[in-house]
Amino acid sequence: MREMNTPLVLHNYFRSSSAYRVRIALGLKGLPYTYVPVHLGRDGGEQFRPAFSARNPHHLVPVLSDGDLDVSQSLAIIEYLDDAYPEQPLLPGTPRERARVRQLALSMACDIHPLNNLRVLKYLTGPLGASEEAKAAWIAHWHGLGLAALEADLARDATRGRFCVGDSPTMADCCLVPQLFAARRFGMDVSAFPALLAIEAACQELPAFQQAHPARQPDSE
Repeated sequence: MREMNTPLVLHNYFRSSSAYRVRIALGLKGLPYTYVPVHLGRDGGEQFRPAFSARNPHHLVPVLSDGDLDVSQSLAIIEYLDDAYPEQPLLPGTPRERARVRQLALSMACDIHPLNNLRVLKYLTGPLGASEEAKAAWIAHWHGLGLAALEADLARDATRGRFCVGDSPTMADCCLVPQLFAARRFGMDVSAFPALLAIEAACQELPAFQQAHPARQPDSE
């Protein structure tokens, strides 16, 4: 186990789904951290400033700093936290269960979220000239397609318990709650996904999920 001799620093934006995942993970593991806001819309985007670009040339949040180490990509951060600080693991013990958690997490982080990311939406309405109505239809289509598949997957899965995999929260749950938050923020009706909503309700009973909510962050608008 890595010694906790330097404070963790999370460079993030309150509304970023990716950053939201990591805040949940840090809370579940009971790890204190310094919150450094990076506003993605102010002054052309603070993620493009030299100081942040030096940490992550991809200009994306979140970035977790642990001493002289900077880790980007939310799932890589969560897996790093599990390796470096193994108490309260967010990946289960067996290879089969770990694969299942990764499968669910990646379906959200790689299949649903990127198509509705801020820079994608800006490109749609900017260089491609899409209307706000077309953007809304794009968001609804990809969110609806992804969440419907996730609902079908979890509804039939014998490994699902109170949470996505079993009765303890995992990396998959760290992804699910922010994804549903994003869907609602874009005006989507999520009532057609009872399995997802049941898991979300179990998550929201835990302080780590409550405290990670975008509305409770210091840079919330």
